[in-house]
Parts: sequence; structure tokens; C-alpha cells
Amino acid sequence: MTGNLRSIVAMLIAMAMFSCMDALLKALAGSYSPLQVTALRGLVAMPLVCLYIGWRREFGAVFSRQLRWRLHLLRAVFSVSMMGLFTYGLKTLGLAEAYTLAFVAPLVVTMLAAPVLGEIVLPRHWFAILTGLAGVVMALRPQQGAFLSLGALAVLAAAVLYASSNIVGRLISRTEPSVTLVFWTTASLALGGSILGAWQWVDIQREHGWILLGLAVTGFLGQLAITEAFRQGQAAVVAAFEYSALAWAVGLDWLFWQTVPQFHTLIGGAVIIASGIVLIRRERPATVIPA
Repeated sequence: MTGNLRSIVAMLIAMAMFSCMDALLKALAGSYSPLQVTALRGLVAMPLVCLYIGWRREFGAVFSRQLRWRLHLLRAVFSVSMMGLFTYGLKTLGLAEAYTLAFVAPLVVTMLAAPVLGEIVLPRHWFAILTGLAGVVMALRPQQGAFLSLGALAVLAAAVLYASSNIVGRLISRTEPSVTLVFWTTASLALGGSILGAWQWVDIQREHGWILLGLAVTGFLGQLAITEAFRQGQAAVVAAFEYSALAWAVGLDWLFWQTVPQFHTLIGGAVIIASGIVLIRRERPATVIPA
């Protein structure tokens, strides 16, 4: 199996894992506040993250005095806010609908790449961004007001925050290994979600234990798979298969909630995906930035 093919398979597995993880988040969103779900996402992942870093013997890098704490703190704010808003959106939106809107993130990354990272954005890339935003309008269907809801706006805001977190992660990765991003992002979700969500905290229901275990395992396996995907393959080729998450989301929506996305959502999603693939082609191979 060639490097690209192996990486594509790894990316497909990663998207399957992350889609299952988000389906579990949606299941929890009906019983707990968005910030408590954010905290649980970090708390259940932390033991596996620590075991992995310990196995790689990289705790020295995680607690290095050279860490850029201001950037890590900024990324923590973005990450906690993003997870809370995305979970809030999942309360009312189907998984496929939420993913369609979340796919605007690569467009925002490109918009921020020029002023923040000093990257060159060509005219055709700006055209792709505008086309992608038109796809968002199609998916939102604002003239009917059916999809233009607080949940949809929350997911859009989460996508912008995710893109901002990604940009900050790129700045950090210039001087630090990726394990510092994984550890401190997970820690920020656990700590930030717990503190901010304390006033709405409720006891964990016993029947949700398996969901929390699944949340930890799928998130961890997804991170391993996406790291493997970008380790050997060409970033521009592999990243395009991130959009396979929409297919997984449609299947999970039908399997667990007996819903399917409406036609206008799929059309808008297709336009956003096409724009994203155009923008992916401008990317050079880069270090994976954990979510």
C-alpha cells in the first residue's frame, strides 16, 4: 500500500472515529449543559492522553519552561468556547447539518492565514472563499428561517473559533512539538469546562458510563489515525478526505435519530466542500494541529 493510499485509509478511519465521537456528544447534550459536556470530553480523554505521552516519554516537552503560555491560554479560550457552542448546536441540529456548517472552518483559516501567518492568498483562493460562503447561505436557507436558528449560528461561531484555534496552533507548532497542543488543549477542556459549567453541573447518570467510555476511545483513536494520515501522505491529498465526515454523519443521523438532511443542506454542503478542496490544494505539507 502506497504512502498516500495508507494515509487516505487512516483519514477515513479518523473521520469515522470523530463522527462517532460527535454522535456521542449529541447523545450527552440532551442530559447535560454544553459546558459540562465540554468538561466531560476533556476529563475522559485525559487518562489516555497521559498514557500516550508517557509511552512516548515526552512529558518533558509538555512541562517545558519554553512553552508559549500566552498562546496556549488563547487557544484554550478558543477551544472551550468552540466545544461549548458546537455541543449547544448539536442539541437542535442533526449531525450532518452541523457538519455542513462546520466545514466553513477551512475558509476562515485561509482568511486568517494572510494577516496572522503572513501566508500568500491568491485571488482564486478568495474566489473559493466567497463561493464557500455562498454555500453556507444555501445551507442556512435564511429566507425561510427554518435553518437559521440559534443552534445553526452556534455551530457557525464554533467553526470560526475552531479556525482561530487552528491558526494559534500553527503558531505554537513552529517552536513546540504536537504533544504540547494535545495535552494542554485536553486539559483546557477539562478544567475550563468544569469551572465555567460548575453552576449547571448535574450528577452523571449511570447508564451514560458506556457513552463516556466511547467518547474517550473514539476521540483518542481518531487523533492517532489523523496523525498517521498526515505523517506519510501528501497533506493536499489527504486533507480532502476530511470531508468524508459528512457521509458518516448522514449514516449516524439515520441510524440513531432516523433523520436525513434536507436537499438544500446537501447542496450547500457540496458547494462548501468543493471550495474547501480548492483551498486545500494551496496547502503545503504541515504538522498536524490537534483539535
